[in-house]
Amino acid sequence: MTDWTNCPVVERDFRKISGDWAFEGTRVPASALFENLESGATVKELLEWCPEVRNWQVTAVLKHVAEFLRTDA
Repeated sequence: MTDWTNCPVVERDFRKISGDWAFEGTRVPASALFENLESGATVKELLEWCPEVRNWQVTAVLKHVAEFLRTDA
């Protein structure tokens, strides 16, 4: 499981979306990125659907997960 506490572009607030990790400053769960990608959506589409999420945040989340996958093995 990815340790989100080290990713500065996500936050967890138990008063928002049941405490799920969300893109900082939004109510968009970080998991929405992966769910949409899995369903065939593009990052561009996600950014259109969730305009409060910024491209640099998506990039940082993807880099965070990639780093986790490299170092957790």
